[in-house]
Amino acid sequence: MRAYDIILKKRQGQELSREEIEFFVRGYAGGEIPDYQAAAFLMAVYFRGLSFRETADLTMAMVASGETVDLSSIPGRKVDKHSTGGVGDKTTLVLAPLVAAAGVPVAKMSGRGLGHTGGTIDKLESIPGLRVSLTPQEFISQVRKIGLAVVAQSGNLVPADKKLYALRDVTATVDSVPLIASSVMSKKIAAGAEAIVLDVKVGDGAFMRTMEEARSLATTMVAIGRLVGRQTTAVISDMDQPLGFAVGNALEVREAIEALAGNGPADLVELCLVLGGHMLFLAGAAATPGEGAGRLEEVLRSGRALEKFKEMVREQGGDPKTVEEPDRLPLARHREVVVARGEGYVCAVKAKKIGRAAMLLGAGREKKEDSIDHGVGVVLHKKSGDYVKSGEALATLYASDAARIPPARREVEEAFALGVEKPPASNLIREVIG
Repeated sequence: MRAYDIILKKRQGQELSREEIEFFVRGYAGGEIPDYQAAAFLMAVYFRGLSFRETADLTMAMVASGETVDLSSIPGRKVDKHSTGGVGDKTTLVLAPLVAAAGVPVAKMSGRGLGHTGGTIDKLESIPGLRVSLTPQEFISQVRKIGLAVVAQSGNLVPADKKLYALRDVTATVDSVPLIASSVMSKKIAAGAEAIVLDVKVGDGAFMRTMEEARSLATTMVAIGRLVGRQTTAVISDMDQPLGFAVGNALEVREAIEALAGNGPADLVELCLVLGGHMLFLAGAAATPGEGAGRLEEVLRSGRALEKFKEMVREQGGDPKTVEEPDRLPLARHREVVVARGEGYVCAVKAKKIGRAAMLLGAGREKKEDSIDHGVGVVLHKKSGDYVKSGEALATLYASDAARIPPARREVEEAFALGVEKPPASNLIREVIG
């Protein structure tokens, strides 16, 4: 078997066998197949695509390239959740303790942010003292003890995906649905998930800008899950405007705490209940997703979800008083209010612009090696459908360096569009697949 023949076969639009895919992934991960041949393979896949079966085989070949996490010692059915990334998406911070407080164990490995999308691990690190790097033994022990752990992904999980993604990044092959789907699903499967709930974002601030693109990705990931024996559901949710009001690491933790205390933004709470309802259903803890969402509403009202989050913070070395007193979280000293220059209804709050503003303030990374500032970001005061008067506050910017404010202000000003008529309300949940 030769890499050349596999590249040629895919370039000609033929379907690859499992053995051919495994040979190629194993050879590239092991350094036997050079970058230039892997780049040619990626470009052939980009233009010719992969069948669901090929995509599932690619996924499992990447899983086999590194370590896997064995969660079998944790009682119950382990359900993982993944988001394709958005602006202000602090869902995991609310959802994980909420589901765990309902009795379903959550053993979650999360990533860091890149570009205008924030990472759950970066947000958690804004809590003083909290450890996100646990050994596999510590990780499993904590979930067995309290039913919840959210940690950074292991460095030895799916190394083939890391190599391929770095190559995709420089060969203009990132936006290929089979490559995106296999990358996401390989990490979830390697992390021990028995069932998976996917939050596929669509809109201005999402990687998938149209429903057609989002549906294609969601359908592919659900198909992969089923082909490899994992129950999988995809929820397509709106990302035309940021989720909630806060965008920035510590600011989002503060908003997540408010949500867990029963005072969260309606859209954030709605999304967590929908996703959590599906998690409970797949875990066998609810007869339907709707029943699961109803159970979680009661858990949220009871305060048990907030207590579970505090428990997790304590177990991972963080200061639990931060949950009781969010003012202990870092907050940048420079702030500026962005005001409306006209009057009317907010017709749009472009999520990508708000995410870009937060990144310019220091909340995100242009490159993986960049450091972030946990205390900076943007807090919105108005969202789509709200009426504003001239001079009224649209958003507040928080910065550690005042020089970063002007370019961020321009992004926020351009993000808001005003009109004379109130726009129709858009559905947060666009579609459920699976």
